[in-house]
Amino acid sequence: MYGYHGRALIVDLSAKSTEWEAIPESILRKFIGGTGLGAYLLYRHCPAGVDPFHPDNPLIFVGSPLVGSRLTTSSKFAVLTKSPLTGMIGDSLSSSFIAVEMKKSGCDALIIKGRSETPTLLTILDGEVNFHDASRLMGLDTFETETKVKKQIGHWTRVACIGPAGERMVRYASIANDGGRQAGRTGTGAVMGSKNLKAIGVRGGSLPDVYDPDGLNEVGRDLSRRSLGPATEKYRTLGTLANVAVFDALGTLPTRNFQQTTFESAQEVSGEEFHETHFVKNSHCANCTIGCEKIVVTTDGGTKKQGRMEYESAFALGSLVGVGDPNAVIRASTFCDEMGMDTISAGATIAWAMESFERGLITLEDTGGIDLRFGNAEAVIECLQMIAKRDGIGNLLAEGSLRAARSVGGGSDAWAMQVKGLEMPGYEPRSLKTMALGLAVSTKGACHNRSSAYEADFSARVDRFSADDARGQITMDGEDFSAVLDSLIWCKFLRKAFDDFYGESASVFQQITGYPITPDELKLAGERINNMKKLFNIREGWVRDDDTLPGRVLSENLVDGVGKGVGLSHDDLDMMIAGYYRVRGWTFEGDIPASKLEELGLDMIVQNAETTNV
Repeated sequence: MYGYHGRALIVDLSAKSTEWEAIPESILRKFIGGTGLGAYLLYRHCPAGVDPFHPDNPLIFVGSPLVGSRLTTSSKFAVLTKSPLTGMIGDSLSSSFIAVEMKKSGCDALIIKGRSETPTLLTILDGEVNFHDASRLMGLDTFETETKVKKQIGHWTRVACIGPAGERMVRYASIANDGGRQAGRTGTGAVMGSKNLKAIGVRGGSLPDVYDPDGLNEVGRDLSRRSLGPATEKYRTLGTLANVAVFDALGTLPTRNFQQTTFESAQEVSGEEFHETHFVKNSHCANCTIGCEKIVVTTDGGTKKQGRMEYESAFALGSLVGVGDPNAVIRASTFCDEMGMDTISAGATIAWAMESFERGLITLEDTGGIDLRFGNAEAVIECLQMIAKRDGIGNLLAEGSLRAARSVGGGSDAWAMQVKGLEMPGYEPRSLKTMALGLAVSTKGACHNRSSAYEADFSARVDRFSADDARGQITMDGEDFSAVLDSLIWCKFLRKAFDDFYGESASVFQQITGYPITPDELKLAGERINNMKKLFNIREGWVRDDDTLPGRVLSENLVDGVGKGVGLSHDDLDMMIAGYYRVRGWTFEGDIPASKLEELGLDMIVQNAETTNV
């Protein structure tokens, strides 16, 4: 077998045991790797209806055929589980050297089940699995944990770990690796914490052979050249931070919990400002030629903090909470990385709390004396500290905005800016109608990366202010494209460097694996993967009403910026959703008919998975 090992390593933390499970060639070809193979494995190994924090909920790390190929941007892994935020499929991606080491360890996927009685460090060194006491690591932040683990088992070991937020099962805790990179969304770190698993250390031996190494080397050189061209210039210069000023000018920068769409201090927390005043260096993921990550440092005379900064963190801890101090944003973002918390969910949940405070639903007594008003940078830091400890009001906010709103009541769910429990990213859906649909129907919840629907809105293809049922096809195509990207796994920042994405990717897949595949078959795999994800959600209780947007989006028009007065009605959203279901071949209620399962080759797969589900 080329490109794959054809097996998964299953680790049972309860029994301290391991086993190898074969992954049939037919499954690898249908689901490829990454989030695709992970969705299949999650459906197979996650018992229906299990609580996300139950030991039987698996935590699954998945590589891909491209991992280890040295193709630019290909060193990524996916991590999947039943999300403690949404109760549905949770998946996150991270670029990391640990992806390569897992591949070198002899498996295409690592499936972790059970719960250890004591804090545990799991090591997989040259294929040998061991369980170590991790009591001395508990309470350490993610950077300290990685350093300690490497000192214990070897500098060249790669580490994935959780911080204090994961230990305390903050529902949006992340999994950190490679010095602060995060598998950030849907609470995978909380599930890792529920298993009493503090860290994983991996060092591998050898990679599977490649079918056509000479052809692959030629493609690799060409892709590296294209990765340094105009298609990636934005990422190589200001990075995603360039979005701050652009979105503010377009009136799509969510501000003060989506109450406004422009921010008076946007320039102070823009990519230009960070680059001019706080920039330290660019950082590259494993085997990446682009170097999109921007390392920034505080300059305000306080205790120096240095870390990665990108648009979603700058938005969530800046304009969304009304904070225009770049030093405060750096401190807040770096603290989230140290504690192992998703910056988007953390910032959005605090923004909900700030609005609830200003409306009188949360009081000074509730906050322990913190003046939780928009723009109070110190209050943001204090809240983050309390969330990581689950202390005081932090215990409420650690549950995420949806659960917090249900607890507080008073109609505050209307301004809990989430979909299916996952907090919304930094795109204003009322003036980005394709994006609105993409957020509403996403199996993951409010995720901008599983369809990239905003690209159509920012192009000349559609009027971004008007709803129509043509958005369904655009969203479906974007979702299926993203599913292939996230399963092979390519970095999304490389996507526009391809002249013919499906054709070139099909050729690379064959060069690595030896499996002949046409561009149309690869495109069909994207559709199959998204239907597999939807099947998991249906099994876990998804209903038609879950495909929606927050009350604020559907009842309040924009109050400022470009498109002032524009809104999105329930009827318009329902019309777009109906168009999406129609092109997906689903029923009016969003269920998947048997004919579609058969068309995609999912009928027998689902039957077999349900028969063997443990």
